[in-house]
Amino acid sequence: MDPQKMNYQAGQAQGQAQEQTNNLMDMAGNAVQSAKETAQQAGQTVMASAQGAADGLKNATGMNKK
Repeated sequence: MDPQKMNYQAGQAQGQAQEQTNNLMDMAGNAVQSAKETAQQAGQTVMASAQGAADGLKNATGMNKK
């Protein structure tokens, strides 16, 4: 086989592998960002629930009166 053709094909394969790597890294980054956003939303939900529970307890015990 022609050495130039082999070098060309090797370069093509390397370029394709690099592109696939870049795509996988982008997908991983997107997954991490999505997980972070989901965790933040969950944290906000928990905080809102805790605040609602605290307010309910204050109302039930009469501590919320001014």
